[in-house]
Amino acid sequence: MVTQALTVLPNVQFRSNPRFYILYDTVHIAFALTCLAVMNAIGHDGLITIWRWEYLALLPLVTHAQILSSVFVHVCTHKSFPRWCNRLIGEMCGLVVLTRFASWEIIHQRHHQYTDDVEKDPHPVNASYWKYLFFTIKNVEHQLQQAYFETYGDTPENRKYERNRAFYSYFTNILLIITWYTFLGPHAFFFFFVPASIIGMLHLVHFNWSTHNAMAGTDFHPVNLDRGYFWVGNRLWFGIYMHGNHHKRPQALNPLKLGHLAGPPVDVRA
Repeated sequence: MVTQALTVLPNVQFRSNPRFYILYDTVHIAFALTCLAVMNAIGHDGLITIWRWEYLALLPLVTHAQILSSVFVHVCTHKSFPRWCNRLIGEMCGLVVLTRFASWEIIHQRHHQYTDDVEKDPHPVNASYWKYLFFTIKNVEHQLQQAYFETYGDTPENRKYERNRAFYSYFTNILLIITWYTFLGPHAFFFFFVPASIIGMLHLVHFNWSTHNAMAGTDFHPVNLDRGYFWVGNRLWFGIYMHGNHHKRPQALNPLKLGHLAGPPVDVRA
């Protein structure tokens, strides 16, 4: 059982156990409460107790680490690391980006199954980045529930269960944020964690938006981008903008190394 929990991806467990997500969130709640209890017992005051404004010079590195955590979660959803560590790395990085690994993996597998389907893709692209951003935030929870209904049936009982599960998940997220605040302390939390998380979220949405040919305005589909800003991003973050390649071969750790598998990079202004 322990071996399965450490090696099998959440989407597999989600589809074999209708109460998987409640159990999953309960484990995170127990983890957060344990961390809070330990920090309270030892009198932990945070990582930075005296603030110096020169510390802000570290914000780009913290933001890079946050974005890289999203990249690693993405990589782990496709089991691109060695089998024994995908779940472990995915769960750790999922805590950093706050989505938790299960939410990310279930939604991302759905994205690959229904790419750019306006009804079933969790984040189908449109021409406006800002409209896409707000739609993505709203649609992810809806698509999590749709995945449940498609697997276990769209019944009044299941709709009630999913409403309760959603509130339980929101509570779990709030508790994890409180745990991060307690661990980091107010200085590190508000000057590093919060801005890095916001920038990382905006970057993640822009990555999904731009790599589906959004700047063309029509014909939305996965494309390769490797010029200007995207050239730099590919070298920093495991070729993430070679997204056409990624959809052709999802388990490749670095799609940049696949050459022009899905065609040459699209020529857009970075």
